[in-house]
Amino acid sequence: MSEHMSQGRSAAALWADLDVGEFPVAGAGSEAEVAAQEEVAKRMLVERDVPIEMDDGIVLRADVFRPNDGFEHPALMTYGPYGKGLAFANGYPTAWNKMAEEHPDTVTGSTNVHQCWEVADPEKWVPHGYVLVRVDSRGAGRSPGFLDPFSVREIEDFRESIEWAGRQPWSNGKVGLNGISYYGMNQWRVAALKPGPLAAICVWEGASDFYREAVRHGGILSMMLLNWYEMQVLPVQHGRGEAGPRSAATGELVCGDKTLDESELAANRADLPKFHRDNEFIDAYRDRQADLSHVDVPLLSAGNWGGQGLHLRGNIEGFCRASSTQKWLEIHDGEHWVEFYTDYGVDLQRRFFDHFLKGEDNGWDEQPRIRMKVRHVDGTTEVRHEDAWPLPGTTWTDLQLDIDRMHPGAAAESVVSFDANGEGVSWTTEPMEETTEITGPIACRLFVSTTSTDADIFAALRVFDPAGNERVFQGAIDPFSAVTKGWLRMSHRELDQRLSTPYRPFHPHERKLEVIPYEICQLDVELWPTSVVLPPGWRLSLTLRGSDWVYDSAPETRLSNFKNAMQGSGPFLHNDPSDRPESVFSGRTSIHLGGKHTSFLRLPIVPATT
Repeated sequence: MSEHMSQGRSAAALWADLDVGEFPVAGAGSEAEVAAQEEVAKRMLVERDVPIEMDDGIVLRADVFRPNDGFEHPALMTYGPYGKGLAFANGYPTAWNKMAEEHPDTVTGSTNVHQCWEVADPEKWVPHGYVLVRVDSRGAGRSPGFLDPFSVREIEDFRESIEWAGRQPWSNGKVGLNGISYYGMNQWRVAALKPGPLAAICVWEGASDFYREAVRHGGILSMMLLNWYEMQVLPVQHGRGEAGPRSAATGELVCGDKTLDESELAANRADLPKFHRDNEFIDAYRDRQADLSHVDVPLLSAGNWGGQGLHLRGNIEGFCRASSTQKWLEIHDGEHWVEFYTDYGVDLQRRFFDHFLKGEDNGWDEQPRIRMKVRHVDGTTEVRHEDAWPLPGTTWTDLQLDIDRMHPGAAAESVVSFDANGEGVSWTTEPMEETTEITGPIACRLFVSTTSTDADIFAALRVFDPAGNERVFQGAIDPFSAVTKGWLRMSHRELDQRLSTPYRPFHPHERKLEVIPYEICQLDVELWPTSVVLPPGWRLSLTLRGSDWVYDSAPETRLSNFKNAMQGSGPFLHNDPSDRPESVFSGRTSIHLGGKHTSFLRLPIVPATT
């Protein structure tokens, strides 16, 4: 038995007599809650605002949660801009309440007093021999400095923080990275810098291609990051002081003790909305792109089938393109933040980190490289294990777009047109004759002309039951999501032949190709990967539009951390007037079909197993 394994059991033993399963949810304010918190305090050391000095003299602040046992332990670190002192329930109340109500295991076994947005709960990790380190990124929370999310400086700070953690007297010398979304996205980039103590990363729903997955979909500006900056980051900018929130755990100011005025705050942060609006091409983002070829650390990448727009493609691309020889891919469904906190998610993460940070022989090395939940139209899922992506045995099936339907046979030569500001056009299959599984990446080749000098293509893959009713899915954020989506700006149609495959076109986004009115151009549209099983009688439909797809039957549904109502495309809207001026993007778009202009949808059909 190794020394660090013994230490992990010693830490857990300190908690053995505490029935954490009976903890009430934080906020109850009961005597039982207070008593439970006191018991936790005896077994877990909590150090607030621990200083971590950077090479330029800026001192970042971290909260450190560790076993009170005197042993050395591995660290799990997060670095990000959401304010380490802001309680999950206070900062994101609709997400917290929904998760706690529908998935009680996420809040059971903890007082939840230390629960924060998109990071691990110390009370579910420290008892198992881990130190949790939460670092407020530069300019956010209680860390001073210039706020510039996703910048080169941030990733250098992250690297230095990892090096710092590996040197601490409580450290066994190994650091793992864990966390959702932002806390996952920056893992790809810092891992490429190869910090010495970094031993494993768990990227949970975190994009790996900043330009293609976060900033511009197919070259079209996504509003998500612009609104995200305003809604989730600026409210916890360092310097808000008394104007910012207070910690539910300590009562301290989440954003530092100084209160700056709005002009001072503005001068101390990057104008990211302007930066994104001003830069259409990838050159401006080169230093914010992850170099996956340099990522060679053991990794667990977890994506979400409903994460169209941010939280799916990058997890799959990261898994496929990272140089790591020890790498695993997990894909689930449901809300973006939930599965990270469920017993299923915590157990998966813990087995991964126990193996690589503690050296435990727990069978992880025999874990299939891919574990996914295949979606059914009735809302259920079934687990599939595979060893490669795309799935071995996939039957690539081309459905040609005909006048009003799509099918495997030849299409008649014709033209279908739609107004860019209208509802678009759709092609639908005949009813499925047998149960059909579609799991994997999807491509669509189109021959397109426009009356204008540019056009945007918005593609949505949808399903309908035998009665003609559409079935939508719980997305990572939007509860009314289509099966999957894709986007491409006509002037960004150039392909990178080196990285493109027949099932996943790849666009360099380095320049504009001219769009001449009425001239036909070939567009290869990448639809993000998906998984769905269609029963007999169900139909598949492809909708092409000139603007974001909207589910017309969606009721008014909002989340506290997003500006717009959820209507099928979530927060991933593409309606910025500076990026899509009406004078250019309000023409009439034509899709040319059949003959030398064979437009088709390429599907990954997974044969039924017997």
